[in-house]
Amino acid sequence: MISLSIANNVAEVVLNAPHKLNSLDEQALADLTQAYDDAAAAASRGEVRALLLRGEGRAFCAGRDISGVTPETDDAEAYLGGLVQPLLKKMSAFPAPTFAAAHGACLGVGLGLLLATDVVYVAENAKFGSPFAKLGATLDSGGHWYFTERLGMHRTLDLIYTAELISGTEAVAQGMFSRAMPADELLANTREIVTRVAAGPTGAFTASKELVAHIRDQRLGLWDAMAEENAEQGRLCKSADYAEGFRAFQEKRAPKFVG
Repeated sequence: MISLSIANNVAEVVLNAPHKLNSLDEQALADLTQAYDDAAAAASRGEVRALLLRGEGRAFCAGRDISGVTPETDDAEAYLGGLVQPLLKKMSAFPAPTFAAAHGACLGVGLGLLLATDVVYVAENAKFGSPFAKLGATLDSGGHWYFTERLGMHRTLDLIYTAELISGTEAVAQGMFSRAMPADELLANTREIVTRVAAGPTGAFTASKELVAHIRDQRLGLWDAMAEENAEQGRLCKSADYAEGFRAFQEKRAPKFVG
């Protein structure tokens, strides 16, 4: 269901249940949490300097696996608050740059996985939105916050009320994700970028990741954000990668960062 492989300082986490569009039940969420724990442990040993999340088959992730759910006894709050939210927090705090390659359906918890990832590349024909009106439920996994932040109140409620889906191309044009690509080029292009990032200054990347999250969560103004940048730069200037980067520039060669 969930697999983790590590090669060339890149961890690749795969949602591998294509027969059910990689929808996630409680066991799959536990397995995914374990995969991120294992990758984070490898990162602490210097073995992982970037992570890629992807899905097998026709979809990235169609959301929660509700095939065996009995609605009269379902505890959706326990599923979301006890399993999904802790996983998304763990993913967001992963100690290295994270990327996702998303194609096909990316809904519900599947959308949440993308929101907890640093950089998301999508297939042009991927599908995003809130189909929950058809279930008598509502958007979850951080979707309300994310849609409102990126799309505004009116567009968010339009998507929720109508249950209409937008394409990957539309999602990128509206500022939801980073890049849209042809579906048959998505994985190869994303892997190439992730491999390149894994050879970069991981400490500096992690500093930027933490700064961006802090600016977002604390709504920092320009000068407060600049002060935090200054402090991070002061810390980084004592690192081996900082020294290597400057020497490589001065010597007109490619840097060799240790991460």
